[in-house]
Amino acid sequence: MTAAETYYESMGQNWERAAMIKARPVASDPDSSAAFLRALRPFVWRRHLDFAAIQDVHSIKRQIAAHKKGAVIKAEGQNVKLGRGGIREIEFFAQTQQLIWGGRDARLRVRGTEDALAALVDAGRLRGEVANALKLAYRFLRKVEHRLQMVDDKQTQILPDDPAELDRFAAFLGYDDPKGFRGDLAHHLHTVAYHYAHLFEEAPALSIPTREAGSLVFTGSENDPETVATLAGLGFEDPGAVAETIRNWHRGSTRATRSERARQLLTELIPALLEALGRMPQPDQAFRRFDRFLEALPAGVQLFSLFHANPALIEVMAEILGMAPSLASQLGREPALFEGVLTHDVMRPLPDADTLTRELERHLRSVDDYEVALDTARRWTGDRRFQVGVQIIRAHLDADHAGETFSDIADATIRALLPAAETEFAERHGRLPDGASPAIAVLALGKYGGRELTHGSDLDLVFLYDTPLDRESDGGKPLMTSAYTIRLGQRLISALSAKTAEGALYEIDMRLRPTGNKGPVATSLAAFEKYHAEDAWTWERMALTRARVVTGPLELRAAIEARIKTILTEARDADTLLADVASMRARTAKEHRSTSPWEIKHWRGGLLDLEFIAQYLQLREAHHHPEVLDGNTAEAFRKLGAAGILDDEEARFLASATRIWRNLQGLLRLTVGRNFDPESAPEALKRRLARTGRAVDFATLERNVEKMSETVRAAFARHIGEPAE
Repeated sequence: MTAAETYYESMGQNWERAAMIKARPVASDPDSSAAFLRALRPFVWRRHLDFAAIQDVHSIKRQIAAHKKGAVIKAEGQNVKLGRGGIREIEFFAQTQQLIWGGRDARLRVRGTEDALAALVDAGRLRGEVANALKLAYRFLRKVEHRLQMVDDKQTQILPDDPAELDRFAAFLGYDDPKGFRGDLAHHLHTVAYHYAHLFEEAPALSIPTREAGSLVFTGSENDPETVATLAGLGFEDPGAVAETIRNWHRGSTRATRSERARQLLTELIPALLEALGRMPQPDQAFRRFDRFLEALPAGVQLFSLFHANPALIEVMAEILGMAPSLASQLGREPALFEGVLTHDVMRPLPDADTLTRELERHLRSVDDYEVALDTARRWTGDRRFQVGVQIIRAHLDADHAGETFSDIADATIRALLPAAETEFAERHGRLPDGASPAIAVLALGKYGGRELTHGSDLDLVFLYDTPLDRESDGGKPLMTSAYTIRLGQRLISALSAKTAEGALYEIDMRLRPTGNKGPVATSLAAFEKYHAEDAWTWERMALTRARVVTGPLELRAAIEARIKTILTEARDADTLLADVASMRARTAKEHRSTSPWEIKHWRGGLLDLEFIAQYLQLREAHHHPEVLDGNTAEAFRKLGAAGILDDEEARFLASATRIWRNLQGLLRLTVGRNFDPESAPEALKRRLARTGRAVDFATLERNVEKMSETVRAAFARHIGEPAE
């Protein structure tokens, strides 16, 4: 077994991976057999998508066809297993897709060919009518194979060469007329060959489609003049530098281009890549980012194979490089993020949090190791977040609605990981007697609570429990309730924020829990209620307006929501509240002096002023109008208008300003992070910002932002600043 494992890990081929999909124990020691198959799982089911395997497996099929001379479909002498349109093509059709996608989707890890076709349909990788056609062909060809081997007990899959013999065989199959058999055979073989060809044999169009390509020669030591002219025609301002860089790629100057296969694939990709980058407003800058992206890759064959199999991704890559430097840097660190674009229909709206939770839970059920589960969750979450980022970049989703989707992804991640963390924790410490599962509830606050997350936002969390303090867990190392819930909370924080081979998921901020960073990680519901009744500061009550229970036992969730509503709707001294809110805003303005409106959060007239207005009015009015409570700032303004606390026009303006600021902030966080300089920003980004801010161009957007800031500042002064003075 050790020798076999060593062989497969070091020398195993893709055809052996395909063969091992069907491996099952038959006799002798079942425990050893199961252990061996578990050991082979990483060999068969690769963690990353493996599009290079398509060409490798298909080359085996071409070799079989050449050896068996089976490229022509006919009746006499046809090999129903290895010939064109035969059984092996159906098997390869299913197995190759299993190899590509099965590492990420455990539903595809099935042995039987028909089961594999059904699983591919279930996973959305194959249309139902194609699977049915292949299944009918598979059953027909298997029946023919069985009948062939009944004749003289021969181990054969080849139909008779002699027409008369073939007619007799058709009768043996039950056909009254041999023409019927020949017709059915031709139908099924051509059906299989057609679908197989569409999967493997249609070469993607990688040439320059929209203009005359001209010369693109990157050999020798000097730039080819015609190539330089072609690059200039594509839009590059320094075509000589571009040509020199590409020649360096061909010399193997980066790890990604050192293998001959990588350089071969890249050569085929370069025309389409240059065309796509040339369409960007600043092609040279986008090209340099792609060069840096290549430098960061440990190897190139997998990514180039992925591009080769999915040319549309080249356009996605070009747009990211052209207007999203920070996202491009992330791709350099995590090139496997592109696999998420293929794992899902990248432009399809993501489902809701409940559906996403079930999807991630299904992935986690397929692994039996906690560390592997953490890596699985990181890949899934990274894929889904990157998918949202691509939708924002390609203007399929505005950043305001993206905030809800980013929050749904975080909800799904926490809801799926908390039970996994608790199960692993319980192996040592057991569970609390008579306690619900999970033992803690997770409360979201801040942007996360308001479902307004941006790309890269941290998560403001509070952990609460309601188990009596005198309980002790029933494990080998028992813990009392307080220690148990604190340690479990720490385990969840680690599951979310610790860096594994797949990176980290989220930064976690626990400062909004009672008594801040000095307090315990998990707090009892009674202590939480007592703290807010007796000791909480006004800013903590403001934060509570955005509280939202993410997960936890149903009864505890309902109790927490009821307590929070009670706290927020209690009567308050209006003057004390006003003075506290005004003082806090003055203090934050002093601590975070902003010099540009693109510092959207702290800019006077920006997001923070809007949030302060909404939270102040909710706390002031919720005693008489509990319906105004909403963690989402724009929705809070709408409800404040509906309740008559704000006039309709002002409520609409403040809600609209909130959405515009959030859209701008979300796009900037995704593209350039927190540092936006209009002078050096890509023109494509400035155009997208203008579109996002509902302006005809960037200059108009700058004027609109200034005017909007002034109006928000006036609203803050009218509701908070002037009354406080």
